[in-house]
Amino acid sequence: MSKVITDEKRIDFILNRGVENIFVKESLKNKLLSGKKLKIYLGIDPTGPTLHMGHVIPIMKLKQFQELGHEVILLIGDFTAMIGDPTDKMATRIQLTHKEVLNNCKNYKKQASKFLKFNGNNPAKFKFNSKWLAKMKFEDVLNLASKITVDQMLKRDMFVRRQEENKPIFGHEFFYPLMQGYDSVAMDIDIEIGGNDQTFNMLMGRNLVSEILKKDKSVITMKLLEDNTGKKMGKTEGNMISFLDNANEMFGKIMSWNDGLILKGFELCTDLEEKYFPNMQNPRDAKLKLAFEIVKIYHGEKKAQEAQINWENTFSKKEIPDEMEEIKVNAGEILMEVLVDKKVLSSKGEYRRLVEGNAVHDLEKNENIKDVNFKVLENLTLKIGKKRFLKINVN
Repeated sequence: MSKVITDEKRIDFILNRGVENIFVKESLKNKLLSGKKLKIYLGIDPTGPTLHMGHVIPIMKLKQFQELGHEVILLIGDFTAMIGDPTDKMATRIQLTHKEVLNNCKNYKKQASKFLKFNGNNPAKFKFNSKWLAKMKFEDVLNLASKITVDQMLKRDMFVRRQEENKPIFGHEFFYPLMQGYDSVAMDIDIEIGGNDQTFNMLMGRNLVSEILKKDKSVITMKLLEDNTGKKMGKTEGNMISFLDNANEMFGKIMSWNDGLILKGFELCTDLEEKYFPNMQNPRDAKLKLAFEIVKIYHGEKKAQEAQINWENTFSKKEIPDEMEEIKVNAGEILMEVLVDKKVLSSKGEYRRLVEGNAVHDLEKNENIKDVNFKVLENLTLKIGKKRFLKINVN
């Protein structure tokens, strides 16, 4: 059995780095200083085929607790994913089958092992919440539902907005926070970690643990990594950095972040101590360092160096291909319509996803095109997506 580390300085670092809020911080710190081995978990619903950087932020926090010697659990919400988390959704999620859910998460453990140790001394646990949720009888569900009120649910901000816009709220969406909350009861959890957008769901678990198990469950909410529009990085927004990205793709995506995201990126996505964060006098150099540090975590130092050289050659030094596809347009035409009309892209929806993912890059100005209704007024040299280069000549 691993020994629990109770170093106060290290605990303070863990309770502050990247953390938005803690319920309740003082009591949690006392638990950690006590030397008792605690049970800590992070839940992920497999609604997509890969983990991404939005998942990595709380996974890195889970890793820090594992290094202190506590029992950590990565819980796959294979049951809750079939319900669909309504958090921040202005429309009901499309419900997934269990087969679709399991197919989505088939690589999650391997990807998470980049940060968590699943073998050796004090291994992380990898669990599925269908183990207990799928076995619940209707009587059990009714008993659980009796512990919340409809008024509690309707106060959720996304439900309030839906009501204001006359959009439907379906009954099964009420059960999501209840089922997620019950995970904490089923595993007898001491601490839950998640993004701050999961606060309502995690506090539901805190209430259920208090009422059913008669103990205090602490909740740690992590800051979200948001892009320059205020949207969180993730697959829904089409701008995620995922485990499937190669080193060059990952490096390029990070270099497309706006400057206001740089320090937040160091805090949430790297292990660097704050004293090693670069100053912001030269944002480009700071962003280069950030991209290098993040890519190094995923792909190793050699690949990170190669990716930096490739990015500098392609974008900084303007070393673009000698031969590329060319099209002619009239001044004032909308770029989205041109690319679809010329069969460069298959649809306007594809263009919107690329723009939202910072994947339409003006090589001459070294900046991303962010306006979906961007008009072509001068000659352009574009990089579209991962590898496609296009020259647009204005008549």
